[in-house]
Amino acid sequence: MLTFIKQIFVWWNQVTIGTRIETIFFGKLVGKDSFGNKYYKNKKGKRWVIYKGEIDASKISNEWYSWMHCTKNKIENIHDLKKYEWQKPHQPNQTGTDNSYHPNKNNEKINKKYKSWKN
Repeated sequence: MLTFIKQIFVWWNQVTIGTRIETIFFGKLVGKDSFGNKYYKNKKGKRWVIYKGEIDASKISNEWYSWMHCTKNKIENIHDLKKYEWQKPHQPNQTGTDNSYHPNKNNEKINKKYKSWKN
């Protein structure tokens, strides 16, 4: 019951009831990506994605980014979609977590180029 209530009111965490109804009645499945996200399109040309798990816009793979934004990228169509050994797997947005980037995270002492006027 809590999940149902969450789907009605909490739009930023999972698929809402409205999106689910629109997908059932008007959506045509176009494809899936490597993360398990499903991409839909309706007759009017509106496009949307149903994320697998928690919603994170950075989960849209490179192959589907241009499609979602209705752009035609000639370079994307030319190159093959094979993954190289140096490519890293996707990580969700780390902002606000302990894994977020801090320039001086590992250095305890910060070397400033100036001296503060207060002691």
